[in-house]
Amino acid sequence: MKVLVTGASGQLGKCLQKHSQKFSELEFLFETSQTLDITSEETLARFFNQHQPDFCVNCAAYTNVEKAESEKALAFQVNSEAVKSLAEQCKTHGTKLIHISTDYVFDGLKFSPYLETDSENPINIYGASKLQGETMISEQMDRFFILRTSWLYSEFGHNFFNTILKKAGEGADLNITTEQIGTPTNANDLAIFILNLINVKSDAFGLYHYSNQGEASWYDFARLILEEKQLKDQVNLKATFSYPTKAKRPKFSVLDKSKVEHTFKTKVPHWRESLIGLLKEVE
Repeated sequence: MKVLVTGASGQLGKCLQKHSQKFSELEFLFETSQTLDITSEETLARFFNQHQPDFCVNCAAYTNVEKAESEKALAFQVNSEAVKSLAEQCKTHGTKLIHISTDYVFDGLKFSPYLETDSENPINIYGASKLQGETMISEQMDRFFILRTSWLYSEFGHNFFNTILKKAGEGADLNITTEQIGTPTNANDLAIFILNLINVKSDAFGLYHYSNQGEASWYDFARLILEEKQLKDQVNLKATFSYPTKAKRPKFSVLDKSKVEHTFKTKVPHWRESLIGLLKEVE
């Protein structure tokens, strides 16, 4: 089977590349925004005509939550309009689409884990653009998986995990918010789930929530990193309830993973175990 991965230079794309080596029976096309611009309908059509992928994993996205507030048109172009074009090509060529979405489609007012059947109500531009992308897919095609995830981190790229390690190494003071509750998710876990999903040729199409298990604040996340790396005594870590940002953030965005565990007979790792495992790996 031929698998197209868009946005391959991002952290999830890099995790997919890392773990793809275990799936030698699959042929991968890892494309970055430079090699495949999904905002160009002509480029997409030409690519699909030439390569005819069996699966497309769409990791391409506008993900800067803060900048999206002032770059609304660009956020919607990448996260919605381009996704519509991608879905059209997938439908035309019989390609199964696996699309990555976000917990930010919710407003955070529920205070118990969100189900796939819960009503969406994004409170920032990023969340609104990602929700519209989901709608574009479901209106265009039937053979798709939408995977909502949350608080992705990995050893690759710019993310909270790497930022905390970097700042701790510099001995910087850290003021981390306790205001938001969600689930840090190791992008390696999500990548492995996606690759297994492709490998078994699943046709259990639909919308699923996939983040690590458990819940935490950003402060909890930072504290465990420092504790495990034995940096707690070297860094001044302070809990801050309110941390001003341009974009509103859902105060609670934990996702319920019951559907994904039941449907695919899989065990989703707890965020603490997964984080500790990665910290040992990157030593």
